[in-house]
Amino acid sequence: MLYKELHSTDTYMIRLPYSFSDYDRQLLTLFYQPIVGAESISLYLTLWADGEMKDNEQWTHYHLLNVLGLSLGKIFQARIALEAIGLLRTWQKSTEEGRTFYYELEAPLDAESFLKDPLLSMFLLNKIGENAYKQLRNRYIQKPNWHEEFTDVSRTFVDVFKPSTKTGTSISTQEQFQSKKRNNSVPFYYEDFDFVLLQEGLSEQLVPKSAMTLEAREIIAKLAFLYNLSPIEMQKVVILALDDDLNLSDARLKKACAEYYKLTVSRTAPVLQKIELSEKPIQNVEKKLTKEEELIQYLETTAPAKVLKDIANGKEPILADVQLANYFVTHYKMPIGVVNVLLQYVLLRTDMKLTKNYAEKIASHWMRKDIKTAKEAMELARNEHEQYMKWKNEGSKQKSYSKKPTREEKVPDWFYKKDDELKQSGKETNGIQDIDAERQKLLEELGMKKR
Repeated sequence: MLYKELHSTDTYMIRLPYSFSDYDRQLLTLFYQPIVGAESISLYLTLWADGEMKDNEQWTHYHLLNVLGLSLGKIFQARIALEAIGLLRTWQKSTEEGRTFYYELEAPLDAESFLKDPLLSMFLLNKIGENAYKQLRNRYIQKPNWHEEFTDVSRTFVDVFKPSTKTGTSISTQEQFQSKKRNNSVPFYYEDFDFVLLQEGLSEQLVPKSAMTLEAREIIAKLAFLYNLSPIEMQKVVILALDDDLNLSDARLKKACAEYYKLTVSRTAPVLQKIELSEKPIQNVEKKLTKEEELIQYLETTAPAKVLKDIANGKEPILADVQLANYFVTHYKMPIGVVNVLLQYVLLRTDMKLTKNYAEKIASHWMRKDIKTAKEAMELARNEHEQYMKWKNEGSKQKSYSKKPTREEKVPDWFYKKDDELKQSGKETNGIQDIDAERQKLLEELGMKKR
């Protein structure tokens, strides 16, 4: 399913609509990181750093795999978490050459706006605890009466400057600029909340329509989501929150909703948790993966440099091998899973020598076959094994001064397709079969003992 959303060869560009500061970095670390996790913030900071280098520079997502040391799936999960929290907007364009993404970084909310938001503040409180939450409030929120004993003596613009009769340089007013304001709230689409049902139980005399401002409607929808309250229940919250002038303020709505929740539902504050997105419904019974399925999952989600290291029993691969693997991904646009199968096959068939010409010849064949997944690559490697061995022998013809005894070459474990059904039927598995076991089974079925 991930292949439909993101691919390592997909390119992306970065847009920074604001000039970010150290204050923004503090907000990201202390306010947002407990909610979205360290991987999401690492992705944000990486995009921030790369975006400051050059405008309209294009990278592939393989660059993020190497920089962050994360699988493509984790990078995608980190991205959608940033989108949900209002730190990133993603734009996509598909062409014949492939997909391109435009990542637009959004500035984090200032501390006051963050702590006033009922969803974000409750989420943060649940994550870091009451003491740490109070310390953050005291650190970033100044007391309203700090200038109580002082008088404002600041000069205004007209106190300091005045117009002059001298001729100045004219400025064109025809140019159009696109300015962008910083967000003051988390993106929350509250149209799904049934305001019609909410207002049906509230009379105009009791709750005038003027009280239902856009700000009030948004805070009502957020509180209903946070406390999991229906529109009927929110009617009572609204009535409790009205002040003497029949107005609804954020503070009174929050207080009324919290009190109503404690009295009718639970004295324990609600907890928000992250949803693991999936295109298919999660079944109650978890299916245990076979060894081949586990291997395919490993090959599809692991960076080629890590696969090279694992093949060499934990030894760091040489730079030339890593560069060749990267070249297949970035230049030929081959999927990571396919490249990893290619690395395993070539290395184990050539006595751990990553022969460039041999690897490129097989890669070229797989590209013409439009191989997209590790599973497809493994099947093709099994089916075309004899042809690949001819290519290998053709490329390694050299003068031999003495005839050396031949030895059986290593092959990847997945090359031998271990299928229980094939074993039971007695059919060959790609030319490899446990003859003794099959013979013994046949003798037992005939009532005979092995001689």
